[in-house]
Amino acid sequence: MNYIIYKIIYALLYIHALLPLKVLYILSDILYIPVYYIVRYRRKVVRTNLKNSFPEKNKKELLEIEHQFYHHFCDYFVETIKLLHITDEEIKERINFKNIELVDDLMKDGNSAIMYLGHYGNWEWVPSITLHVNKDTLLGQIYRPLKNRAFDNIFLKIRSRFGSVSISKNNTLRSIIQYKQSGQKVLIGFMSDQTPAWNNIHYWTTFMNQDTPVFTGVERISKQTGFSITYLDIKKVARGKYDCEVKLISANPKEEPEFTITERYIREMEKTILHNPAYWLWTHKRWKHKKEDFEKR
Repeated sequence: MNYIIYKIIYALLYIHALLPLKVLYILSDILYIPVYYIVRYRRKVVRTNLKNSFPEKNKKELLEIEHQFYHHFCDYFVETIKLLHITDEEIKERINFKNIELVDDLMKDGNSAIMYLGHYGNWEWVPSITLHVNKDTLLGQIYRPLKNRAFDNIFLKIRSRFGSVSISKNNTLRSIIQYKQSGQKVLIGFMSDQTPAWNNIHYWTTFMNQDTPVFTGVERISKQTGFSITYLDIKKVARGKYDCEVKLISANPKEEPEFTITERYIREMEKTILHNPAYWLWTHKRWKHKKEDFEKR
């Protein structure tokens, strides 16, 4: 049954992917109306997140960001579908990677690296970085499997468009160690701006004016493996156009004091969001865990 559902959904999405992006953006503009005004998809969550993150902004300013976010959210959806039928040449024209040579430099002498990023811009287009790094470097991306198997298979197919490998979060450390032991150079992407589970909270910081628990798994893995740490600063420069700059977080993670790497990441992520807040994933319940509740446990 799941296979049949997968085939039907995939066929429908692929038909849409055949359309040029300028047509898909018309569909995005149409989609915005039911998503925002009728379904009101997570509008309460978005408004609460924006209000708490920008206490200095008035209602008009917050509403403007809210509308811009939902327009971008619909663009993200059609842009992601387009990955089912997009050429290497077109994706290169639409997403530009700056300072990419840093990755290759860190990979010298058989080393590997981790790339921090967040749910900003269109993160689904980032795996096209494989078109820019050395061909002997394998790109891996950590992902959380979806409950719906059909949609999970579709997203796995989309994310493998440029030859990257999707690694389930439950197999993260095992897979990374296997790559290290085999001598395979890898660049592993981590989306670390989500909310950790209660039992995975080891560090709190102030992020977007709020007490925030942060994943520390990347830091622990980097210290164990010695993988260098980078950050991808994404900027949306136009509709369907992104600039991504690779920045160094740490070349020698084993020498860093505890939580230093995690703190550097969260500060970079915050700067990315503040550059243009509308392009971050505000629908996520990022602050559902409260520090006061955590301290009572």
